[in-house]
Amino acid sequence: MHTLTSIIRFPEISLLTRDAHKLRGYFGNLFKEESPLLHNHFIDTSNGKRETSNGDIEQFNIIKHIYRYPLVQYKVINGIPILVGLNEGAELLTSLFLKIKELNIDGKIYPINYKNIENRKYEIEVNEELQEYKFESLWMGLNQENYKKYINLKISSKLKESNDMLKRILVGNILSFFKSAGYHADNKILLTSSLKEKKTRFKDNEMLAFEGNFTTNVLLPDYIGLGKCVSRGFGTIVKN
Repeated sequence: MHTLTSIIRFPEISLLTRDAHKLRGYFGNLFKEESPLLHNHFIDTSNGKRETSNGDIEQFNIIKHIYRYPLVQYKVINGIPILVGLNEGAELLTSLFLKIKELNIDGKIYPINYKNIENRKYEIEVNEELQEYKFESLWMGLNQENYKKYINLKISSKLKESNDMLKRILVGNILSFFKSAGYHADNKILLTSSLKEKKTRFKDNEMLAFEGNFTTNVLLPDYIGLGKCVSRGFGTIVKN
């Protein structure tokens, strides 16, 4: 199966890695009428029923925010702002490319004198060949629940168990990407990893993240994100 990717780079502009979420806010607001793909806020309004004070039954709207794998992602890699689109997101970025004239980050205007766009088709497949990938940005694989489990394993010096846990989470991240791409894996995903803990700040909280690389029998597109907060630039991978 193939997936379409579009990567827009602004090589003359230098930002900090932590500015990736500001790119998301800027473009999500600038083109808010174009598509919810730009900010990944999807709302499901369902009908509910409830009894009123006089015993009547009335309908009301239940608003649910739906999470799905982001098809438009914002990154700062080696100081360069990058937008990555997948499938519908790739088509959207291509349609908006000529409309992007400047960046406004925290009130500072960055005129865009030069930008480029790269459109590619990548094959997605689980096969017998091993591929090595490197995290270009920190991977946030732990949520509140599995963070506690991971720390307890580390405290108990159960290093193999903690490493196996990270590998299972990473495989789950790959399967989440597969689901967004409409791909079903018939073969088992094999994976080994070499990861190092790093501290990072997210929404003014200190978080545990990881740098490093992994080897797997999966073909994946360059510059997609895996794990948590991929729309904000975390977990970006490239093939080694």
